[in-house]
Order: sequence, then C-alpha cells, then structure tokens
Amino acid sequence: MENTSKKTLLHGWHVSHGANMADFGGYEMPLWYSTARKEHLSVLTSAGIFDTSHMASVLISGPDAFDLLQLCFTNDLSGCIGKSRKALFPGRCVYGAYLNEKGEVIDDTVIYMLEENSYMAVVNAGMGGAIAEHFAANKGDKDVQITDLTDNLGKMDIQGPLAAKVMKKVLADPDNVFDKMPYFSFKGYFDNASPLADTVRLTNGTPIMLSRTGYTGEFGFEIFVAPEDLVKTWEMVLATGEASGVVTCGLAARDHLRAGSVLPLSHQDIGPWPFINTPWPFALPYTEDGSGFTKAFIGRDALLNVKNPEYTYAFAGNDLRKVSLPAAVVSDGEEIGTVLTCTTDMAIGRHEGRIYSISSSEKPKALKIKGLSCGFVKVNKQLAPGDVIELKDSRRKLKVRIENDIRPNRTARKPLKDML
Repeated sequence: MENTSKKTLLHGWHVSHGANMADFGGYEMPLWYSTARKEHLSVLTSAGIFDTSHMASVLISGPDAFDLLQLCFTNDLSGCIGKSRKALFPGRCVYGAYLNEKGEVIDDTVIYMLEENSYMAVVNAGMGGAIAEHFAANKGDKDVQITDLTDNLGKMDIQGPLAAKVMKKVLADPDNVFDKMPYFSFKGYFDNASPLADTVRLTNGTPIMLSRTGYTGEFGFEIFVAPEDLVKTWEMVLATGEASGVVTCGLAARDHLRAGSVLPLSHQDIGPWPFINTPWPFALPYTEDGSGFTKAFIGRDALLNVKNPEYTYAFAGNDLRKVSLPAAVVSDGEEIGTVLTCTTDMAIGRHEGRIYSISSSEKPKALKIKGLSCGFVKVNKQLAPGDVIELKDSRRKLKVRIENDIRPNRTARKPLKDML
C-alpha cells in the first residue's frame, strides 16, 4: 500500500540516521533511533532533541483577537482570579483547549501573545486547518485575521537538564535571552520581517522563537524557526550537545515522558466527552471557590450542566507490565470505565508504595529503578489517590494505583539560572 503520510523537513535526516519511522497524526515520524529507553533516560540525565514540526500553528491578529480567543479558548486570558494567575502579556504563553458547544475537546493548545493584538496558537498535528476554521466560524463581525501556518513553520524541542547549557553555546546573545525567562515565557520570532526577530538569533544569524515550554515535564525549550532554517538548526544544536550526551529522540520516548508528567495526549486522553473532572483543572477558568467559571466561552454551559459525569485519573503500576488498548477498568469486580493511555515511564520505580525518580536525591539505595506502567483512565465513579483498580485487556489483568502525580522531581519549572 502506498504511504500517504506527510513528511516533515527533517524526514530525510531521520531516515538517513536510522530512525524507526511510523505514521503519527498524518506525518511519518521517528518512533526511536536507538532505543526508546535510552532516549527517555537521556532527557532526565543530559538532554534530547525532538522533531516537533508536525505540530501546527495558527496566527490570530487584529483589534478583536483577544475577544475571539476569550470566546474560543478555555482559559481566561485576563488572568482575573487567583494569586498565581496573571493576565497574558507579550512574551508569555498559556495552556488550554478549544471546546465545542457540548463541552467536548476539539484540541488542546498553547497560546503565545506575540504583541498587542497578535497571538500564535500551537495545536496538534493535522489540526491547524480545523482550528483556523473554528476561529473563523465564531468570529462573527470581529476584526480579526486568521492565518494557518501548517507546514510553513519549522519546530524542534530540546528537553533535559543540559538544554540551557547547549543553547547558551548556539545563541548569539545568551545572557540577554536568558534574563528574566521563567517557565511558560518566550522570546524572539522566526520571521526576519518582524522586529522581534532581532531579539533572539543563533550564532549563524538565524532568527528563532525560543520558548520555555515542552511536553516532557523536564527543563527545556521549544524552538520555532522558518522552514528553510530547520535542518541546519537541528544539526547545529545536536552537534553542540552531542559530546555531552545529548541524543535525538523519537515519539516513543516523548509519549513515555509526557505520561509520567501527567500530560494528556489530545484525541486520546481528552476528546469527544465533556472536559471536566480531569487532572488538568488549570486549563479551565474556575472561580476561586470552584463553583463556576470567570468568563463565558464555547462549551461553558455544557460543562456546568453535565449529567452522569465521568472522571479522568492518572495511574501508575507496580512494574513495567502494561495493557494494550482497548482495555477496561475494573473496581470491586465491576467494570467502571476504559483505559485511555497505558505506557511506561522508564525513569521511575516504587519502594514501599512511594514512587521515586532516577532524579530523586532521597531515593533508597536498595531501589533499582526499572520503570513503571502509567497513564490515564476514564471512569464513571469518583476515585481517590491510593485506590487500587484493575486494568483488563484481552491478555491480562493488571493492578494499578490512582495517583495525584507520577514522576517526582521534574525539572520543567526550575529557574533557568539554576540550569546553567
């Protein structure tokens, strides 16, 4: 059968360097290069780079861009609640989702505020057109320009404790770039025509947008570049970090890392069911008392009036064993739901019921960390951390525990100065 998958600009590089390729989101992407385990552990011990240019981006600009985003996006961009919530401003970004009128997830997203009245929404592979259409269908008479950048933007990530040290060597002015750059902030731009491009350049003059975000739970950056600059940027970052143990990583390691970090995979862990009672309440604009929402948005009324609610929980097993999808969730002999994700975080282990990471300074000396299965379940009854449930596929039954969190001692939020 003919392969109809699309290819990123790094496809030829991946193939020539022995990557095991597979379809993901309509793109032929690397699953792994050497082993997923080695790549996974490298992100916790040194750093890994990922081709993420299959992701899509949409520009939203114009006098009414903020109003359109407030309507379509779940989070409150005015930051009107909570001591830790601040209004979005240029150089900052925020996570949330787009819902339909039923409160179901169309896709999740990170929204970047570039300048006043100018935003960029990063969405999942193959979703650029759908989200651009969603904006267009709801703009009414708002003065907004919507531009789908699908396949017109290069993107790669570097994730891991050495990410800042590597980037310091390839940035033209690292001290200024790294000054006041907290988690979920960004600097620069990928288009030479923008004055923002002069704020972050590589030593070879390439303009980039550098973002303190990622999908691994570990310290790192996402790098946005013009399409023609992606391959040379990838090779430059890899060559700079290779001697320190930086490796190329595929989607398998990325999936393991994100699950251990309690991060959802869109269209699998969140999808065509109400986006409520999840491990990700920070994506919704709850009031201080949690009884309602601070703004109107598409899907709001549906979420406030859910009948027969379901609940999504994170879980972790007791060893490497996992189940294959589809799989059921059983509690006290009763089938109560389905498994959404079941994968393995290679960097964690249990001792006397507690989960430790290879990065945990207090881990017991006797603990040999081999990895634990982990993921998400969707069930029709409320559960609590510590509850034991059973996952059941066609081959096995597996007991796991509901967890508030999975991989401890993650580094994503660490101050940048501590990583240099």
